Amino acid sequence: MTFFALAIVPLLTLDPGARQPQLAASGRQVAVTYGIGNEIFAAVSQDGGKNFAPAVKVGGAGKLSLGRHRGPRVAITRDAIVIAAIAGKQGGGRDSELYAWRSTDGGKSWSEARRMSDVPGAAREGLHALAAGPNGMLAATWLDMREKGMRVFATVSRDAGASWSPNFVVYSSPDGNVCECCHPSAAVGADGSLHVMFRNWLGGSRDMWLARSKDGGKTFTSRVVGTGTWKLNACPMDGGGLAVRANGEIVTAWRREKQVYATDGDKFIDSGWTGKDPALALDGKGRRVMAWVDGMKVVAFDGALTGVAEHGGFPALAAAGDSVFIAWEQPGGARVARLR
Repeated sequence: MTFFALAIVPLLTLDPGARQPQLAASGRQVAVTYGIGNEIFAAVSQDGGKNFAPAVKVGGAGKLSLGRHRGPRVAITRDAIVIAAIAGKQGGGRDSELYAWRSTDGGKSWSEARRMSDVPGAAREGLHALAAGPNGMLAATWLDMREKGMRVFATVSRDAGASWSPNFVVYSSPDGNVCECCHPSAAVGADGSLHVMFRNWLGGSRDMWLARSKDGGKTFTSRVVGTGTWKLNACPMDGGGLAVRANGEIVTAWRREKQVYATDGDKFIDSGWTGKDPALALDGKGRRVMAWVDGMKVVAFDGALTGVAEHGGFPALAAAGDSVFIAWEQPGGARVARLR
């Protein structure tokens, strides 16, 4: 593995009260989205993160699911920036739906909300992921409660978020539930393959699993991620990070007990890192960058540990070319920085 030094360059201080920031980057465009109360905001840079336009209110759809990995997600395609979030009239795990908003003018204005979940209340757990792929493809996945038992569902768009496919099952546990409160992750390969990582609940273990579809979601193959197991009769409320290299290699980051683990292609990485809430990105050369929370400190890894913030949580990462961007919560709001 090639080692390189991290440089932390502050870029943006988000509005007071900003929570659960999420990032997307493509070419020179960088987008950050976040929630404040029940409203969703976004700020977009067109010059590789050097300058961000003032944040714009994207919209809302009732009571927004926000906090503990709940909140808006953002993805960038060639033709649009798309934000997805879960909200409902009652909220709080009672009636929420998954919605999408799209911008075709670089984040200056946003469409009305479009519902993506096709059964009322199915997405009310509030945990989801959004990823962009080639040729305007997008994929969204979430924990679904349309029937008894928690399952993983998804939908795809092939027109940059203008329309979405009928919902389909990614994974249904033979024991009746996947882990109820751990967010899923999604990635789309260069060949259009769909990848979803989630925490399973199988045989009393809460291990990370990976589902893959090569036919647009018609069929999936599923397997456990890494080695070892976590016997736990509780939900850790922690998912992970997922990315796919141009050659199809899958890279993951996730938590088990009090440690952060990773896989890189066929390699399982157990280096004894202490932490939770891991995030993952690959730069333009396919190099792995991770971030997580150790105590109250946000740290990042690309061969050596680097402190990012002394007091913070819920890091998010995105990369374009050699630039890697990080956002995180901290007291009073949230921040965005460039790692290099």
